Amino acid sequence: MSQITPVLAGDAAKARVFRPNSLWLLLPALGFLAAFFAYPLAAIVMRSFEGPDAGLTLDHYKTFFTLPIYVRILWQTIEISLMTTVLCVLIGYPLAYVMANSSSTVRNVMLLMVMLPFMTSVLVRTYGWMVILRPTGLLNHIAELIGLPAFDLLYNRAGMLIGLVYTMVPYVVLTLFSVMRGIDGRLVSVAHSLGAGAWSAFWRVYFPLSLPGVAGASLLVFILSSGFYITPRLMGGDRDQLLASIIAYQVDVLLNFEFAATIAVILLVITLICFGIYARVVGLKQLLTSRA
Repeated sequence: MSQITPVLAGDAAKARVFRPNSLWLLLPALGFLAAFFAYPLAAIVMRSFEGPDAGLTLDHYKTFFTLPIYVRILWQTIEISLMTTVLCVLIGYPLAYVMANSSSTVRNVMLLMVMLPFMTSVLVRTYGWMVILRPTGLLNHIAELIGLPAFDLLYNRAGMLIGLVYTMVPYVVLTLFSVMRGIDGRLVSVAHSLGAGAWSAFWRVYFPLSLPGVAGASLLVFILSSGFYITPRLMGGDRDQLLASIIAYQVDVLLNFEFAATIAVILLVITLICFGIYARVVGLKQLLTSRA
């Protein structure tokens, strides 16, 4: 029996070795990615450089960065995305911590509540918030009953942030929850046994181990927020629109597909910069794994 076990282990190891002649199994997936991802992306990039005479030009990028309105919207998109990211992490971290360190019953109930928004269209959820936040809505009705002045939380940045944070918090909670579930709770117990208090053990042991999850959730929320369209368009004011709204306007109203492609490429560059910063600070391996 002792001679058979190493042989079986060796056979299993050989079976796990990836053979070059098995690459053809990846061809369907690679073909799908090439047809429905790589080609459209390359076409958008090339279209952003198309000029009126079918030649290549940088005029669209020059127009974008020389007109103050577009530069302002670019910085506004980054600012609102950062604000959304910070608010989502501040709200989502305690929720994820409670979920990861509660009993299975509490965990399952909280997980169900976090997953419920994904079962409803984002458009329906946005209109729901518009009903609540409108001048004659539920929030202002409650404020009137308790003697508070009416809130102006619709068609401005405050309303947009409420809608964005509500939409993005589940992504933060689920990302952090997967990382926190991989943290060994015995490490905190050891810190307690060495004399550390509850807050000291949390900040010096638990929180540093959860930082990859915080970084991953922040990256995800920032990218999603910077390219979001429905909620900012419906709940934001005319001065608080994001680049996605400008892309839609260029396509639907002006039929300026080249300039719309230019803005889309700029959003893509912002995304790649975020990935680069994440890879430099945390490492892409942490993004692909769920353990701290």
